[in-house]
Amino acid sequence: MSANHKDIVHGQWSNRFAYILAATGAAVGLGNIWKFPYIMGENGGGAFVLVYLLCIAIIGIPVMIAEVYVGKKGRQSPMRAVAKVAKENNAHPLWQSFGAMGVLAGYLILSFYAVIAGWAFAYVFKAAGGSFVDASPEYLSDTFALFLTSPVQLICWTSVILLITVIVVAKGLQNGLEKATRFMMPGMLFLLLVIVVYSGFYGEFAHTVEFMFAPDFSKLTINSVLTALGHSFFTLSLASGVMLMYGAYLPEQTSIVKTSIWIAIADTLVALLAGLAIFPIVFANQLEPSAGPGLIFQTLPLAFGQMPAGRVIGTLFFVMLVFAAFTSAIALIESSVAWLVERRGYKRPQAAVLAGFGLWSLSLLTVFSFTGESWALVSFMGEGKTLFDLLDYLTANIMLPIGGLLIALFAGWKVHSNSFETELALAPVTYAVLRVLLKFVTPLIIILVFVNLIGLVKF
Repeated sequence: MSANHKDIVHGQWSNRFAYILAATGAAVGLGNIWKFPYIMGENGGGAFVLVYLLCIAIIGIPVMIAEVYVGKKGRQSPMRAVAKVAKENNAHPLWQSFGAMGVLAGYLILSFYAVIAGWAFAYVFKAAGGSFVDASPEYLSDTFALFLTSPVQLICWTSVILLITVIVVAKGLQNGLEKATRFMMPGMLFLLLVIVVYSGFYGEFAHTVEFMFAPDFSKLTINSVLTALGHSFFTLSLASGVMLMYGAYLPEQTSIVKTSIWIAIADTLVALLAGLAIFPIVFANQLEPSAGPGLIFQTLPLAFGQMPAGRVIGTLFFVMLVFAAFTSAIALIESSVAWLVERRGYKRPQAAVLAGFGLWSLSLLTVFSFTGESWALVSFMGEGKTLFDLLDYLTANIMLPIGGLLIALFAGWKVHSNSFETELALAPVTYAVLRVLLKFVTPLIIILVFVNLIGLVKF
């Protein structure tokens, strides 16, 4: 059976709060708690945070509004939604390519995201079992290294993550995605706040505040700006098909602008809270804030092993990380599942299984990057990098910003102003500012960062 010549009617979120919770859950994930602290540490702290916040405000929120608008108007999977809106606005059908690129970017992200989520799941049991108690740095480093070089362990934990993701998504919008986020999002936020309070009592909180909010622009490079830009897309789930897809499920009377602002604020607060939870522990134990992807798997377990109630807090921390991972994973797979339902006519459970199997196969590229297989090492940017590094860089620093550029240009230049303004219901001055951001400011910033990165111009 083919669904090529008819529109599939998807469900909708049961209410505005359910959408905000689900979309915030999609945005709040490993990007906030695993990735943001370590890239902030690598890029100098406060100056990076300031650039990141500016990217969220003048690029992230306008692009999110544009994505959700296109999704809501199209009411289909991303590529088909963009194609429909392009046709309604007499735009060239090729504009649908950014919808396709978004789905591909989200799919590639989830292929390595699931592996990292598997680390977190495994570490829940390590923390609960007391593996960190009074452990030496050498022991924890060796434990992490042995874990990463064990393909059996990595494949098993990745499989568990993807299996649960497939089961949730197969149940549909309200019975699957919505129910999962209603439980996981409040649970994750509660656990994060508990850890922030704990860090405030037992960690170097004052040092953390200075590190995060006192800008030192001498540590900022153009690559740092690109990283901040890419992460603003990564963390808000922009240009990855998620917001286009979630917008397709948006109830008619829900304000796109208000919900987009709330989602961006909630996501940013969680990222900053993650820093306030992690860095006091890092600094109190004289650990290195720029420890890279292993920050929360090597450095934090050392701290948990030495601190009061560290075993409990360590377990809660990794449970929180797993919750954050799942809310994003179910969002990232949704676009490909919806496309299979629409385009190929599969039932939703079949589409979920097929998409999940494809992700599992792709995840092996990341798994073998860590286990040291020679074919998983690539020559990248003049350094010995892995396929995981390549996928991470390609998606977060190239595909997502380019996707955001195309979305901004499409909404700013191709969508008829009357339709856009009516749907958003903004005051004329506010709408004019949004339009200027989408037409000129966002594209210009993204282009300048890329031009500088490839060496055509130096700032």
